[in-house]
Amino acid sequence: MSLKHGLLGFLDLNGSMTGYDLNKIFMSMFKYVWPAQRSQIYHELKSMEKLDWVSSNIIFQTGKPNKKEYTITEEGKTELKKWLTECDMRDQLKVKSVFLMKVFFSGRNHISENINLIQSFKKECKDLLEVLKVGDEVIDNSSEIEFEKNKVYSDIVYDFEEDYLKMCIEWADKTIGKLENK
Repeated sequence: MSLKHGLLGFLDLNGSMTGYDLNKIFMSMFKYVWPAQRSQIYHELKSMEKLDWVSSNIIFQTGKPNKKEYTITEEGKTELKKWLTECDMRDQLKVKSVFLMKVFFSGRNHISENINLIQSFKKECKDLLEVLKVGDEVIDNSSEIEFEKNKVYSDIVYDFEEDYLKMCIEWADKTIGKLENK
């Protein structure tokens, strides 16, 4: 996935949105799937405007800074549709993880250090699982941005995130068991 395509998807679902709103919803919906910085989002919006995938409109406000609202264009809808129908999944199944690389080379450490590393990973996964549950409630109760027509798909992504974190916790338990019995 590219950040551009994620932003196009939200604009397609919601019509017009400000960069602030896109950042807010992107971070709540995709913070574990595709984390991005606010500066990256604004950079991509500028780039997408040059590609004619989005157009922008300045909304003048009294007593507040003006805001820029973005809308997906027909070219943007075409690009989003093209991206949604691409089928090469091999790259999608690759895991790029600094943590797993550390684990691979951890044979030089004392086993207790490695157990601590895995326990820290497990704790982080459990913490993220709790945050994910709270975040899902916030999104469900949000009236600012309407996702009802996409609810089944946002639920599917949430299920993946939840199952992934549970799998990581299970993996950590098995790994700690292996290390303790070594």
